[in-house]
Amino acid sequence: MPVNFFPAEFEVVRNADKCIKCRACERQCSNEVHYYDADYDKMLSKDSSCVDCQRCVCLCTTGALKISPNENAFRKSANYTQQLMIENYRQAGTGAVLLSSMGTPKDYPIYWDKILINASQVTNPSIDPLREPMETKVFLGKKPSGIKKNPDGSINTEMTPYLELNTPIMFSAMSYGSISKNAHESLARAATELGTYYNTGEGGLHKDFYKYGPNTIVQVASGRFGVFKDYLDAGAAIEIKMGQGAKPGIGGHLPGAKIREDVSKTRMIPMGTDAISPAPHHDIYSIEDLRQLIFSLKEASEYKKPVIVKIAAVHNVAAIASSIARSGADIIAIDGFRGGTGAAPTRIRDNVGIPIELALAAVDQRLRDEGIRNEVSIVAAGSVRSASDCVKAIALGADAVYIATPTLLAMGCHLCRSCHAGKCNWGIATQRPDLVKRLNPDVGAQRLVNLVHAWDHEIKEIMGGMGINSVESLRGNRLMLRGIGLSQKELDILGILHAGE
Repeated sequence: MPVNFFPAEFEVVRNADKCIKCRACERQCSNEVHYYDADYDKMLSKDSSCVDCQRCVCLCTTGALKISPNENAFRKSANYTQQLMIENYRQAGTGAVLLSSMGTPKDYPIYWDKILINASQVTNPSIDPLREPMETKVFLGKKPSGIKKNPDGSINTEMTPYLELNTPIMFSAMSYGSISKNAHESLARAATELGTYYNTGEGGLHKDFYKYGPNTIVQVASGRFGVFKDYLDAGAAIEIKMGQGAKPGIGGHLPGAKIREDVSKTRMIPMGTDAISPAPHHDIYSIEDLRQLIFSLKEASEYKKPVIVKIAAVHNVAAIASSIARSGADIIAIDGFRGGTGAAPTRIRDNVGIPIELALAAVDQRLRDEGIRNEVSIVAAGSVRSASDCVKAIALGADAVYIATPTLLAMGCHLCRSCHAGKCNWGIATQRPDLVKRLNPDVGAQRLVNLVHAWDHEIKEIMGGMGINSVESLRGNRLMLRGIGLSQKELDILGILHAGE
């Protein structure tokens, strides 16, 4: 029998007086934590299999369950924490790279929480969004540098392709395969109702969702999964994924267990085979190569769609973004290192990249300094958690934001960070039919609509308090921000003053 070198991370606490042995917890747990022991006529649990998804707790009709961190701990060490010890034990037992899901749980600074928003007082009156017009509509793409006239003297109103959003919020890339069909349908339907966009991720577009094309951003990643002409024609915009905040500099891996029939057809790969995305695009090794792909995609779509280039937030991100802006891209999406993901090597997720707040401010300032800010729009992603984060991102220079983890939370995700196992008890990060059906697309779509409506209202309230009545007036308006508890260097990069100045 193999030696177990570490205790269970969580402990299932069951109140025997409340438990009626209905076995609902057993039926609901995809990790097989709960089981009924007929000899003792009681429910028992295998704590080592628990991932703290909380489904059993939420659905227990008598409130008999709770999940607690296991208090049994190794001897404390400031250098070797219990988590590091467990990770070493796991690698010694498997010889494999550690995988983790969602954003890093490490205690890095969260700059959103160290930025405060200014408010109007006497001389600059605030605006009541309930009684006065407030514009949250956003246009993403190249902005005209001036008024152009036709030979006959009339104004030339022709525009380069752009995206029109009713609110400065879009649903970020999550591929079919990493999340379920029902989750994708929820995102697509909500984006359509809200007048915004959702992103297919690198998994292609399911045949049932082509009808949502006007509100879909199709992604072209290094694996080229599901990419063909009809796919490019279906979307309102095309995104080239060069990097991802949760795993900068590397590719992706969707286990073969998740490549079931529909995923296989959509991704155009055999059933049961691992979908491995290379780290680089094998046709891109310079900015000139990237420019070639941008214009190849524009040519393929008859120059009718804007092209987005998505990059991870890294230390030289401003210079990279400057080159991309000059390469013909219409929109740059920047993904911060706290961004969620279905699966990433733990060491990369927790140690590679920089926060979106610093990357966004650096990119916006660089493009302004070079006089090319209006040549490209900026979308900020990677741990935009609330309406206030959205406002701060726009004030730091973003035109709009991508959100992903908040959408998963809206659909029921409990951030148990085990997406890569494919056993999501909430029907989101799974392809198992018995689990997928737990997410009702009608309910999922409505909850997403509710979430964005709430955020949109809060954005209007915050802007009204600032005395600003449009997102366009907020964009890059860093005078409305102040830092607290930040070093001078951090303030300089963010381009804001300290609170009290």
